[in-house]
Amino acid sequence: MAESPGRTQAGDTQAGEVIPAGHVALARERRLGGDGATASPGAGGLGLAALGIVFGDIGTSPIYTFRECFIPEYGHGADPAYVLGVLSLIAWALIVVVAVKYVLLIMRADNHGEGGILALLALAQGAVRGERGRTILIMLGLAGAALFYGDSMITPAISVLSAIEGIGVATPALNSYIVPITVAVLVALFLVQKRGTTAVGHLFGPVMALWFLVIGIAGIAEIAAAPRVLAALNPAYAASVFIAAPWTGFIVLGAVALAITGGEALYADMGHFGRFPVRLAWFAVVMPALLLNYFGQGALILGDPQALDNPFFHMAPGWALVPLVLLSTAATVIASQAVISGAFSMSRQAMQLGLMPQLDVFQTSALTRGQIYIPQINYLLLVAVVALVLAFGSSSALAAAYGFAVTGTMAVTTILAGAVARGVWHWRWPAVLAVMVPLLVVDLALFGANALKIPSGGWFPLAIGIVVFTVMTTWRTGRRLVLARVAEEAVALPEFIAAAEPECEMRVSGTAVFLTAQTDTVPLTLLQNLKHNKVLHRSVLLVHVVTENVPYVAPERRLRVSELGHGFWQVEAHFGFAETSNVPRALQRANLPGIDLEAAKVSFFVGRANIKSTTRPGMVRWRERLYVGLVRVATRPAEFFRIPADRVIELGAEIDI
Repeated sequence: MAESPGRTQAGDTQAGEVIPAGHVALARERRLGGDGATASPGAGGLGLAALGIVFGDIGTSPIYTFRECFIPEYGHGADPAYVLGVLSLIAWALIVVVAVKYVLLIMRADNHGEGGILALLALAQGAVRGERGRTILIMLGLAGAALFYGDSMITPAISVLSAIEGIGVATPALNSYIVPITVAVLVALFLVQKRGTTAVGHLFGPVMALWFLVIGIAGIAEIAAAPRVLAALNPAYAASVFIAAPWTGFIVLGAVALAITGGEALYADMGHFGRFPVRLAWFAVVMPALLLNYFGQGALILGDPQALDNPFFHMAPGWALVPLVLLSTAATVIASQAVISGAFSMSRQAMQLGLMPQLDVFQTSALTRGQIYIPQINYLLLVAVVALVLAFGSSSALAAAYGFAVTGTMAVTTILAGAVARGVWHWRWPAVLAVMVPLLVVDLALFGANALKIPSGGWFPLAIGIVVFTVMTTWRTGRRLVLARVAEEAVALPEFIAAAEPECEMRVSGTAVFLTAQTDTVPLTLLQNLKHNKVLHRSVLLVHVVTENVPYVAPERRLRVSELGHGFWQVEAHFGFAETSNVPRALQRANLPGIDLEAAKVSFFVGRANIKSTTRPGMVRWRERLYVGLVRVATRPAEFFRIPADRVIELGAEIDI
């Protein structure tokens, strides 16, 4: 059974939840490793690959961000002072939030090379003393992760839709086809997920490199015509927006935040490439290209206020418009792919950490272990993304829903980073406060501005976040309750081993594996087998699965084996939170004397339980019923732990919560 933040595994095909059939405990570690900062000979090649995976989201933001800062409600139009003020806000948002906070600071918090809010949460938990502090951090981390799923739904919708809208600039008569074409592109994107991205992944980097080259050159051409726009690099212009109209300035922050919506991906995808290649790509290519394009759009508006309806595509000469639309579509599909892959990775981490029901996880690449596919998540995202496109109909309407989720996640990331800075990096409190408080103030200002969008669309990521948060906390609490109910009938392991031999009628040949939730008590599956069958196998392995606070576990640290006597062995199988818990494959490396651990010759005993919601103290009834429903849709433990179906024996029980 699982206890958060770890988890147990076992399930059934009916209403069953696990009886102790495989616990995944969370091993807290306070060390940092896997330093991705070292430059390797292939750093340039990794930097090119990073362009395709890491920077797709933030790299396609210029298509719609600058335009959204000039909606009629703000009342400024193409006023030169306001144009320079908006440019200054965008430029300094990129510098402070992305360059300083994420690229230079947060990316130092690598969990053995892996990044992302759940990896950061795992680090922060080990850095905080006391259960109360850990619980607060877990709740914050869950909130940030929950909001990420809302962002995962909106990013593909707004990115692809904004690119396809370029068709309307090229040929206004085709405006009525924008939404159908967008839906077709998105459906195709999600349907090919199960095939993996290996076949086309090598194209992502070159395509995005071309993208940044094109948008940079487009910006340079416009800046050359109006070089005065470069004055916006002075932060005084950003301040002037608030001085002239404080409330309008605060509202505009909600649109400015669109320029940094991919900032979290820089950290989340760090594990694919390491710190140095990501930093190299950001400072050498991405940041200059983005600033040039934004300033180019500003220069265009200063010279032609009529281009405000879609300044990004108006920068292109007539002959280049259609190629730019095609390139934009390719870039936004790549950006969407990165977010979808991120949702898969985060879901697997959440499952491994006991925060989400176990779902089907398929490896789509024999070479890259981070490339996975989770069909349940894929089709939920597909339905949500298509519904968003059909409901909102335009990227401008979707912009009203965008930003709330990602800025909320950014604020949580800053808080968790503060805990890591204090507990892992051992910064003194004055240094922690001096660095983190200003960053948190910026995050909260952006989050507050986006909160104003809730009535006009921001309610969607908020609703998704609430649903995901409820699911995660319900699953976490429900697993604890089930584990507690099972513990009430637990039998101490030493006493059982001493008495088991006389009680069984015979020891049969072969090896039996029982997944166990605790190392000091007997799994219920073993008790049930002895009770009903009156036999024990000659070799009995009690396997306890441990998910560590690191993404990957070295092969030499995978197993810890101890002999208990009378043919009993205790095995701890350690996995990282970014790994698939393949128990049979791990056991084959155990090398136990006289025991053949080939999966085809081992019997695996797993438990299934019928969970019933009752009036016993625990959760409120509606959450108990939700937990029972989640158990029913969870992947069976044999599949989750990659146990061959013909080697599984299930034993059932009924558990009241």
